[in-house]
Amino acid sequence: MATPHIEAEPGDYADVVLMPGDPLRAKYIAENFLDDAVQVNGVRNCLGFTGTYKGHRISVQASGMGIPSLSIYTNELATIYGVKTIIRVGSCGGMAAGVKLRDVLLASGSTTDSAVVTNTFGHGVHYAPLANFELLDTAYHVAKEQGVDVKVGDIFAADRFYNDELDMKKLADYGVLGTEMESAGLYLLGAKLGFRALSILTVSDLIFGEGKTTSEEREKTFNDMITIALETAIA
Repeated sequence: MATPHIEAEPGDYADVVLMPGDPLRAKYIAENFLDDAVQVNGVRNCLGFTGTYKGHRISVQASGMGIPSLSIYTNELATIYGVKTIIRVGSCGGMAAGVKLRDVLLASGSTTDSAVVTNTFGHGVHYAPLANFELLDTAYHVAKEQGVDVKVGDIFAADRFYNDELDMKKLADYGVLGTEMESAGLYLLGAKLGFRALSILTVSDLIFGEGKTTSEEREKTFNDMITIALETAIA
């Protein structure tokens, strides 16, 4: 049954969903990686598609930007459409020493300044949102088989894109590989609702260095990340 945010019918989504933030990246994945892809959602232009990859049924659904937007789609996919696995395929800013432009990062966990964790557990508990280890392990070995030198570690899910008050250098010094705006929410909801969750990210710019990708490059050229996600999905 449709929701205020998703017009798909029951059964329109596969058990596994790739979730970019950008609706145009969802369209790019559907058109370039999936066979017989059909659009199943267009509400608010937050595009969703279902097709097949190497004979396996796979969906891709955009989440929009930030934990609040992602939380809407993950909640509805898991509780209403029965989705069992959600793999985020997104961009991030590289932070830690040695992280380079276009590197692929696997988020083993996600630190955040969002109130989503505090509001879930209260001020006495500092819950650590973590990836599903089975997916993480599979993605790591898939990447190695493909010759992609991925980096694995903590990702900072920022509550705000413009957050000059934060000490990003301290986060990097503590080993945080990069920053984006969604992974902590995805991992928290994966734990709550019982779906497998993983974030695979491509470094689109450097927080402490020169270099950035264009919006078109972010939409269309992060193919290593997409292939790793798809191969992990069908493993």
